[in-house]
Amino acid sequence: MPWQTHRMSSPSAVDPAARVLARFAAGLQLADVPAPALQTARHAIVDTMGVAIHGARQPWSRIVAGHARRYGAGGACTLLGERGGLRVHAPAAALAHGAFAHAFEQDNLRRPGAGVHAGAAVLPAALAIGEEVGASGAQLLGAFVAAIEVMFRIGAASKHSSESLGFHAPGLTGPYGAAIAAGRLLGLDADGLTRALGIAGSLGGGLLAFTHAEDGAMVKRLHLGRAAEAGVLAARLAADGFDGPSTVLEGRHGYLEAYCREADPARLTAGLGQDWETLRICFKAYPCHVTAHTAIQALRNLMQAQRFDGEAIAALQLTVGPKVLSHHADREPADVMQAQYSVPFGVALAAFRDPADPSQWDEASVSDPRIRALCRAIDLQPFAAGDRPDSAWHARLHVELRDGRRFDADARQFRGMPEQPLDATEVAAKFRRVVGHESDRRVDDLLEQLLALDTAPDLGFIAWAAQL
Repeated sequence: MPWQTHRMSSPSAVDPAARVLARFAAGLQLADVPAPALQTARHAIVDTMGVAIHGARQPWSRIVAGHARRYGAGGACTLLGERGGLRVHAPAAALAHGAFAHAFEQDNLRRPGAGVHAGAAVLPAALAIGEEVGASGAQLLGAFVAAIEVMFRIGAASKHSSESLGFHAPGLTGPYGAAIAAGRLLGLDADGLTRALGIAGSLGGGLLAFTHAEDGAMVKRLHLGRAAEAGVLAARLAADGFDGPSTVLEGRHGYLEAYCREADPARLTAGLGQDWETLRICFKAYPCHVTAHTAIQALRNLMQAQRFDGEAIAALQLTVGPKVLSHHADREPADVMQAQYSVPFGVALAAFRDPADPSQWDEASVSDPRIRALCRAIDLQPFAAGDRPDSAWHARLHVELRDGRRFDADARQFRGMPEQPLDATEVAAKFRRVVGHESDRRVDDLLEQLLALDTAPDLGFIAWAAQL
């Protein structure tokens, strides 16, 4: 294959990282991808479609859908939630579907965390261009894997340090992945994909101001929509000959220098074609920020094993990493969106409601006096000096009950992480749960089409999804 002689290359002045990554992405064939990585990619596409269908119903998503209808009508692309068959142009579809997929904190990401969201950034761009050019399911799957392999490496090279500067990292990394997916489906060669990456570097954005404000958390949903839209723009301009710097990633004033407090440029191309980043896709178990997942699952496991409920909890202490303390410790969330970003709120909700059910994350839960009281009362503590968490998701729980019993749990994993991957049955169960029509034959038909994506002659499943 054309990229094989370069797959262990390191970025250099002669062969910049964007060119190495573009050469790999342009030459990748499905036959080169290990079966487990392909299966993970299929599952990620199913997962993203499900959460996007659910997300399309949210009030903030309907605002974005209105924008897509207003300025994008007349194109070739389906818009989820539009049962009348309205079609929009590719940038509008990518914007809307990216916002829908990220609309309710249920979309997949990477483990270890690297500031990348797999499905919400990549799939909307791929679907938009795929519908426009009449791509097959296999072409979509190949574009998805190529994009994940590139985008995840860019995130890993950043060492997830852009968020310490106040950026929402997926809004920065997403355009690169979306550009690769869209560019592959447009048939761009390595030079074209290099140009697309160079353009994408000037299209990223997203601030974490909402994490410390009393309002405005809705804007977080827009960051992934804009990332997907940016990828379509970058790929289309590149296809027409528009150019961008090939040193956009590791070069002077490139992504790693401009947006990151720390960086490791070698990670941009390390293991390319051998170490499959697609296998690091992580599936969310609960509709909230991933930093709450380990603690939520640990608490629910304790509640089931020791037979107690939220009313029995007298005190709860969480030992957490610095990212939780700085970004995810809101004790007084003003709305559902802020609540989903708060670790103490997520744990408090899990004490009284089923945290896996998206319908339980509503305004009633935000105003529930029991949940709010426990959210305020949870004692958040940093790990002791020298006692380093193994990731930003690692937490320790200490629970004291009113009857005097005490329990401790070391929370490092949850079902859906690469260490505990979901099987096809579990992926389907989450899809049905978030779509909300568990007994509807149309849901089963859509699932069958998605799970057999490789054999699909076109992307007709999107029109099916729009009717749910």
